[in-house]
Order: sequence, then C-alpha cells, then structure tokens
Amino acid sequence: MKILVPSGQTEDLVRFAEVEEPAPRPNQAVIAVEAFSVNRGEMFLLMKPREGLRPGKDIAGRVVAAAADGTGPAVGTRVVAHPPYGGWAERAAV
Repeated sequence: MKILVPSGQTEDLVRFAEVEEPAPRPNQAVIAVEAFSVNRGEMFLLMKPREGLRPGKDIAGRVVAAAADGTGPAVGTRVVAHPPYGGWAERAAV
C-alpha cells in the first residue's frame, strides 16, 4: 500500500513509500481514503519530522472492511474520519 511519508528534504517535504496494509483493531473499520486535508500542524511536523512519522489526521473515503466486532458503518458507507496518524495513505484503520 502507498503512503506519503516525510522525505527529509526542504523542497519536497513528502515522498511515496510502500507499507503493509493497516491492521485494524476489532472495533476499527478500514477506509479506502479518497481525500485528505493538509493542515497547518502537519506542515510544521514535516519541517522537522520525528522518525516513523506518518502524517494524516483528516480523511474522507469509503469503508472497505467493517469493524470485526460489528460496530460502526457497513462496507460501502461514505465516511469522514480523524485518525491519530497515517491518513495520507491509500487505506487507513479508524
């Protein structure tokens, strides 16, 4: 799966990387991310990124795997979410 991560450069702050698919907890759905915001706080984090930073706190998309415990929206539902990290990716667990 592709995700945007800090590049360590001053001009191009992010680059694509390949990572494993998200591993949701039983109460989390997997979202196919269709849109995300670039917010001011994340831009500051990208200027001096910590090791392992995966930006992305505001996303919109569709549920591709419902929560295993039966809570939350069904597959195909359009959603917005605020994950703690990792939203600048093809998929996110929320």
